[in-house]
Order: sequence, then C-alpha cells, then structure tokens
Amino acid sequence: MILQTQQLSIGYTSKGTTKTVASDVAVSLESGKLIGLVGANGIGKSTLLRTITGIQKPLSGTVLVNQKPIESFEPLALAQQISVVLTEKLPPSNLTVYELIALGRQPYTNWLGKLSNEDKIQIDQAIELTEINHLMNQKHYEISDGQLQKVLIARALAQDTPLIVLDEPTTHLDLLHKVSLFKLLKKLTTETQKCILFSTHDIDLAIQLSDEMIVMDGKTVIQDQPCNLISTGVFSTLFKNEHIQFDASKGKFVII
Repeated sequence: MILQTQQLSIGYTSKGTTKTVASDVAVSLESGKLIGLVGANGIGKSTLLRTITGIQKPLSGTVLVNQKPIESFEPLALAQQISVVLTEKLPPSNLTVYELIALGRQPYTNWLGKLSNEDKIQIDQAIELTEINHLMNQKHYEISDGQLQKVLIARALAQDTPLIVLDEPTTHLDLLHKVSLFKLLKKLTTETQKCILFSTHDIDLAIQLSDEMIVMDGKTVIQDQPCNLISTGVFSTLFKNEHIQFDASKGKFVII
C-alpha cells in the first residue's frame, strides 16, 4: 500500500468558518493501478488531491504514506514519494522541454542542481516512456497543450515516485488527445508499476480505462472497480439533472 487515509475529513477554513467538503474518507492507493477520481464540478476533487498530497492540511483524520503520517515527512522526502501534476499554468521561463523534465530530479540533486548519471538515466527513461524524444530541444511554450501534458507527466516520471497524482490532465484537450493521454497513463501503470491517480470530468473514458475509481457525490466518497460501481448504481447519483442519466447497460452517461 503506497497511500491510505483513515477517518479523513477534508475542507477548508475561511473567515473563521470551517467548510467540510467530505468526511470519513477512506481511500487506498496500490502499486500498478490507474485510479480515476470523478464527481460533479465543485464537489471537492481538488481539495481531496491537495489533502492527500500534503499541500493542504486535513480537518481531521490521517493520511499515511508507506504507513507513516504524511506530516512526518520533510518536503524533500515527501517529494521522493509523491509527484504532483497540477492544472496551474507554468510560470514564464525559457526552459527547453528537456530542462523542464529535468526539474523532476530536484528532490535528489545537490544544492547546485547538478545532474548525476542516475539523474540523466531517470530523465531519459521518462522521455522514452512518454515517447516525446522529438520535443527535447523545443521551448516548453512552443508545444501544444497535449504535448505539454505529456512533458509534465515525463517530469513526474523523472521524479521517480511510487505515486503520481494528476489534477484534470485532460483539460483543454480534444477527444483524440484525451484518449491518447489516458492510454499513456494506463501503459505507464502497467510498465512501471507506479500508482497513478487522476481527477477528470471525462467520466465515460475513465470508466473504460481505470482499474479503480473514486467517486465523490457530495455525501460519500466511494472507491471500487468501475464494473462494481456501475452495478451498484453509484454513477446515477452524480448529476441531479433530469436530462442526464447513466445507462448501466452501455456503461456511460446519456442525454434524455
């Protein structure tokens, strides 16, 4: 088990008022699994991801990484366990694609940031796995959104952590590039045995490709295999709208 939560309550405090997003959250992330996190807009997917990666403190409960409380890790040590790909725009810079991927080795490099042979091996492996060798010398702002997403995944791979967490990796991508990215994530979990957790609005695609899914419906957080979630009617609770319905026989949402 790479990561698990126990009696976790997530949310935030603003102006002295605590807003609970979800409580008694129990999720477990294992090696070699592609896990999709889904739910309606504003349901708290990003809050959950920020909490289990240590960016945000839980309201209560525990996040365990390799059986140790996440708060017991120093930042560099935690960065050797979890790599995170967020949706924020990259800050302005002149970095090439190779240099951007090399930033994934920061938890391991000395204070000069000099790359060792091991660092270079990890970077080259990440480039090979994501099949982006042809982009290496381009500036990161010269490539497409789909290509940049693969570069950011390569940076996470170069970080060489057992867990990779992605927040909405298919945002701004067309259907072809969404499918390509999901298939890449599936391939990476199989070939590297890393666990990859990603949040997405593309629920139909996630159902087809995920080993497990975590579903947030505003009341509970449920983790299971897609086939079990379909048979128990969990997806039918996601959207409270008479025009959208989950068709269990087809395994996807339909407009009525």
